[in-house]
Amino acid sequence: MTTLTVLAAGEQLPEDVGKSGPLGLLLIVVLLIATALLVRSMSKHLKKVPRSFDPEDRVEIPDTPAELLEGPAPGEDLLDTLRRAPRAIEPPRSERPRSDGAAGDPRDR
Repeated sequence: MTTLTVLAAGEQLPEDVGKSGPLGLLLIVVLLIATALLVRSMSKHLKKVPRSFDPEDRVEIPDTPAELLEGPAPGEDLLDTLRRAPRAIEPPRSERPRSDGAAGDPRDR
């Protein structure tokens, strides 16, 4: 009878095998919520991406060298603008008293 009892006990499965616990359910729910938030965030970011990354102002490349000489040279407009603009950096001004007695900075006296 002891061998029969041992064989019968070996065939039984433990009570918790095949059942998911509440912790597993909680884990699945948390992962689903995190996935939903990530998808929502990604869709917001994708709406900000432009449809095309091509530059709007296309530069035309000339076919022949003769076309290179036509019109102003590249960057000539910028150089003209910079030549007409006032200087951003001026040389330092000398405010020290002169040897000829002219007035200078009062703090230097």
